[in-house]
Amino acid sequence: MRKVSDILHRKGSRVTCISRDTTVIEALRIMSEQNIGAVVVMDKDAFLGIMTERDYSRKVILKGRHSSDTPAGEIMSSDFPPVRSSDTVEFCMQLMSDNHIRYLPVIENGQLAGIVSINDLVTETIRNQEETISQLQSYIQS
Repeated sequence: MRKVSDILHRKGSRVTCISRDTTVIEALRIMSEQNIGAVVVMDKDAFLGIMTERDYSRKVILKGRHSSDTPAGEIMSSDFPPVRSSDTVEFCMQLMSDNHIRYLPVIENGQLAGIVSINDLVTETIRNQEETISQLQSYIQS
């Protein structure tokens, strides 16, 4: 059974972090430059939340706010259930589905160890299925 640690090992645990005072427009620029859909909001070593493209569209654009004077800390989402590297891919998919979210912070020993996205989980599931198919083909051919 695949675990969060498998995903972090494959993709790495590096995350793009900003402070809560970073303006939304600057956060969006960073996201655009790195071709990512979210940034982690931190206060020194403490995980505060995640600012996503969805947060921007729902909490800035639709509310008539200005991205140049709105801090990321005001629109970030912070109600993510944390997961551990020992949690399974299936458990994470269920959490995302139940909570209607696309990202999960991976917390180990009270520290952020990485971020898992829905894309990471789908990719890992596909990789697992491909390996199973390959093993079954080898078994059938032998």
